[in-house]
Amino acid sequence: MSKFLVEVHHGADKIECKRAISILLRTGSHFIINADWGCLDGVHKAWFFMDVDSKEDALRIVPPAYRKDTVITQLTKFRLKDMDELAKHHAV
Repeated sequence: MSKFLVEVHHGADKIECKRAISILLRTGSHFIINADWGCLDGVHKAWFFMDVDSKEDALRIVPPAYRKDTVITQLTKFRLKDMDELAKHHAV
């Protein structure tokens, strides 16, 4: 399994914000109900982490209405000994 950061965007107006929070919380997904929200700071997104096999698996957990505005980033932890491998990955 891999770790992913899932960022779900939603509209900034009051109705869209309340709708998004309600829909996401009602999914019952333990990933989503533990999301962090930026709404009170004017950033209308929810963020959560999940350990799944692929980005596609992560996206399937997001309610369909929000999938097109979702950004999923695979996360990696690096150690100093990984630097040579990282250089190979970025070679042009």
